[in-house]
Amino acid sequence: MSVDLQALYPKLIHLMLDTVFVVDAGHRILFVSDACESLLGYRADELVGTLITRYMHPEDLAVTQDSIKRVMNGQPHLDFRNRYLHKSGSVVHVLWSARWSEEDQVRIGVARNVTALVQAEDDLRFLAHHDPLTKLTNRSLFYDRLASAMSAAKRYRTRFALLFLDVNDFKRINDVHGHAAGDAVLCEIARRLKECVRETDTVARMGGDEFTVLLTDIHSKETAMEKVAQLLDALVTNEESGTPSIGMPSCSVGVAIYPEDGKSADALLHYADVNMYRMKRQRGRSSSAMLKR
Repeated sequence: MSVDLQALYPKLIHLMLDTVFVVDAGHRILFVSDACESLLGYRADELVGTLITRYMHPEDLAVTQDSIKRVMNGQPHLDFRNRYLHKSGSVVHVLWSARWSEEDQVRIGVARNVTALVQAEDDLRFLAHHDPLTKLTNRSLFYDRLASAMSAAKRYRTRFALLFLDVNDFKRINDVHGHAAGDAVLCEIARRLKECVRETDTVARMGGDEFTVLLTDIHSKETAMEKVAQLLDALVTNEESGTPSIGMPSCSVGVAIYPEDGKSADALLHYADVNMYRMKRQRGRSSSAMLKR
């Protein structure tokens, strides 16, 4: 028994999980397989006869048109990624394999939905540079930001401030209320710190209950100390938070100004760290004196 392969090909194409497009030189869709509905939310009969550029993400239109020109000039593109707009309005990331058929004067492309893959890649990149608990910048990225701030300050002869924060009596919170409560406190501190700084500044969790804040383009030490006072006030302000039964603990803060207090990352961090522990010791002496009265 012989099989009519030509009659079988359309059935095979419509069984593919990836979407097959046939598009003419004017970008009009001549054919699309049934998988288009899971890819873009449109049925095949809704797409055929329309311009494929209509569904491209506006921000990717220029780079996609450059890719189309290369394909139509005889250079197949096997790993091109761009974004399309789903019928629902959501963004779909698409991986393309495309070639130009000179004899038919059409562009043949196979589209694969890689939105989940792109999201996974974005998540991995985020985790590589951010603290998984507080979502703040982590130690590694903070050092990169600090190096960049130093380079800019040297070039333009500006100042910046480095703050080193430590949560007072944090061990007691973990011991009395449990680590889940301690985590909630750290997340609340992170949120309040982020809300108090500019987009150009950086808040990082260095580990445990230690945080750093990089304040760029600080004109004087007085300006930095005003910001420190604002941060400390925000941290102890009574407001609805995820830790109502615990309250907000106080923090000790050390400040270092570039270049007066150090001209290297290590020197600045050491200076701020020493200042922070000096503040913590002064607080401890004050608390002891109050208990003796």
